[in-house]
Amino acid sequence: MITLQSLRPNAGSRRARKRLGRGIGSGTGKTAGKGHKGQTARRGGQIACGFEGGQTPLYRRLPKRGFRNIFRTAYEVVAVEKLNCFEAGAEIDGARLKARGLVSLTKNKKLKILAGGKLDRSLIVSAHKFSQGARQAITAAGGQCRELS
Repeated sequence: MITLQSLRPNAGSRRARKRLGRGIGSGTGKTAGKGHKGQTARRGGQIACGFEGGQTPLYRRLPKRGFRNIFRTAYEVVAVEKLNCFEAGAEIDGARLKARGLVSLTKNKKLKILAGGKLDRSLIVSAHKFSQGARQAITAAGGQCRELS
């Protein structure tokens, strides 16, 4: 029977802490495994990441490239033909599209409907933006476009 008192870690899963500088017989006495003198034997003597011995490091030799606009609005796009999977007269918004697996909307992305293919049923579509062709396709099928702010 297993009790709390009889529980032990698996063999080899725990290792004893290495005790440094405890005499020559311990194997890690005197210099405690750090070798003799020099930068790496000293406290805080590790070389910084990217340091190349005083030469200008690679990350400073290469030019900076590109630009990321922090004010950019990211859109998740859906083609009009993908909306044919909904029944006629349905109200479609981001939540319904996400439930069907057509988009993976996150809080910082907006929804945009693009003209691609044909729409053969009347739908009420709510999105942040519509392309001109998508708006025409939805209204031509007898549906409505509702623009969210």
